[in-house]
Amino acid sequence: MQLPLSTAVLADLQYREQVGSTNHELMAQAARGDAQHLAAMITTDQTAGRGRLGREWIAPPGRTLAVSVLLAPSDATIESLAWMPLIGGLAMARAVRTLVTDREVTLKWPNDVQIEGMKVSGLLSELVSDGTGVVVGAGLNLTIERDELPTSVSTSLLLEGVDPGVDLALSRYLTELVGLYEQFVVGGLDPVRSGLADAVRAECGTIGRRVRVELPGGGRLFGTAETIDDHGQLVVRDDANNGLQHVAAGDVTHLRYE
Repeated sequence: MQLPLSTAVLADLQYREQVGSTNHELMAQAARGDAQHLAAMITTDQTAGRGRLGREWIAPPGRTLAVSVLLAPSDATIESLAWMPLIGGLAMARAVRTLVTDREVTLKWPNDVQIEGMKVSGLLSELVSDGTGVVVGAGLNLTIERDELPTSVSTSLLLEGVDPGVDLALSRYLTELVGLYEQFVVGGLDPVRSGLADAVRAECGTIGRRVRVELPGGGRLFGTAETIDDHGQLVVRDDANNGLQHVAAGDVTHLRYE
């Protein structure tokens, strides 16, 4: 596949006709020292994709885009690397917004992208084995038809009225991702000084919503999402005690009705 727009953004771009998981392959390359900072791998046929919490990522061949990018800033701390997933999510939200200009596009914490509340993209980020970087993986529904959607709350770019093609969609995402990453680096890998924390808060559709949060330990939290703190955690006002809970990880559902 020819990807002139995308390779103009990232030169180290590996295209695979089919792969089990772009994240898995790029993580393995990074562990062997075969992948460097800003290496990327993409496919339109991912056969063993994974979503958050170990869920299967269902992707009909040729109708979705899977892309993984290694972000490995020099001398990064674990705290700064924790912002890489949010950088990825924000980049995808902005990219989709340039393609679907007549719909509301928002970031659902921590890193789903929604069009009018319907999921068009999900991201999964993983720390490389030596802790020096993060592989940010993203799946984008390109031309999935309605009867092929994995869930009742999913959508695709085609269903929202656009069919940009792989290269244009990918290049828009990579451009936003690299731009946000560079902004973060110029700001000293500080989410506040770089403006990244404010940017994520401004575009996060979870803030202000009533939510249910499934916590990693099996607990469940109901409340109102108040903000995202400077560590990238979702701050929820707990219905049970009216206190503020800072959620570092969890599966968030936007509650449509009280």
